[in-house]
Amino acid sequence: MTELLTDAGLSKDFATFLTHLITAGAVATVFLLVPIFTIWLERKVSARMQDRLGPNRVGPYGLLQTIADVLKLMTKEAITPANADKVVFFIAPILMVMSVVLIVAVIPYGENFAPTDLSIGVLYVIAISSLGTIAILMAGWGSNNKYALLGAFRVMAQLVSYEVPMVLALLVPVMLAGTMRMNGIIEAQDSIWFIFVVPVSALIFFVSATAEVGRQPFDLLEAESEIVAGFNIEYGGMQFAMLYLGEWLHAVLICVITAILFLGGWDGPGAKDALLTLPIIDLELPVLGIFYLAAKSFLIYFLHMWVRFTVPRLRIDHLMGFNWKFLVPVGVFNLLVVAFAWKIMPEPDSSSLGDELPRALVVLASNVLFVMLIFFVIRDYARRERAKVEALVDETVYAAASAGD
Repeated sequence: MTELLTDAGLSKDFATFLTHLITAGAVATVFLLVPIFTIWLERKVSARMQDRLGPNRVGPYGLLQTIADVLKLMTKEAITPANADKVVFFIAPILMVMSVVLIVAVIPYGENFAPTDLSIGVLYVIAISSLGTIAILMAGWGSNNKYALLGAFRVMAQLVSYEVPMVLALLVPVMLAGTMRMNGIIEAQDSIWFIFVVPVSALIFFVSATAEVGRQPFDLLEAESEIVAGFNIEYGGMQFAMLYLGEWLHAVLICVITAILFLGGWDGPGAKDALLTLPIIDLELPVLGIFYLAAKSFLIYFLHMWVRFTVPRLRIDHLMGFNWKFLVPVGVFNLLVVAFAWKIMPEPDSSSLGDELPRALVVLASNVLFVMLIFFVIRDYARRERAKVEALVDETVYAAASAGD
């Protein structure tokens, strides 16, 4: 496209800038439309799990139900609370969507097809995703509502806490690939996916990512039965729609990031060669790469849905205790174990499966031993706690019997 714009009389620098702008805009638009499908999908899947029909009136199989909901929100009045901090109140939904859309800029869809191939792509994702946390705090503070502010503080505590194990798990594929480039991490999984080498890191990342996007059992962002509706209680109309869009789009993008880090992203049989040439805009579209990335992402998304409609919500103290007492220590020791196992093995001569397999098996074995150690520690802890409870019960029964005498 750059050559096409240059031939039209534009300078090379401006043509390059315009090409990146158009590409990013097109990709962001596609991603902004994805939640329309995923919201319908979650409704149908939850209905199936609960023996219901789900949306089935608006359009074939209820496909147009989400569009009808969007049109409804567009026509509703956005009411601003009288004592709200209006600037903060209005900026929060925009920042929420922007923090998610900016992540799209570094997602690769093919070997040479990415809006921007940053050398610090992973660091960029971590930094930009943190803006969503600030947006939630702004929404709660700007609403001048005690329930919204309480919900925002709870979410802040949850998101900031679960970023720690997520980053610890994310460092493992970065270390194995030797780069923070998204495409570099995908290329490092050409022979074997990282999920088969470091399954513990993949599981920690999955759990932490579920908490980061606020999906059940970590859905303290809303918690209707506890704090009415969370930080967005005062929002309506398109302002609420933007907060809702940011939340759902974040859920989709975290699945895409997981697929890139642990499932090889766009890589797959024939992905590098299956290119659809669009001569009008001088573009080679990696159709198979896009298909592989979408298929892996939706597989992970289905796992998120499965957990969401199966596991009940955790209590806030249990949620925080699980993070700081279990996930963070496991993440730290897992990083050390993988680093040690990775470094004691010599560098392979090539990236073929035969050369990579011995090193991968050693790292996998270290993961298995680490899981066994965790199991024994948890079992010993459970025994000691059970003994304490039994001793307390026996003491209470003895005291009651003595009082009766």
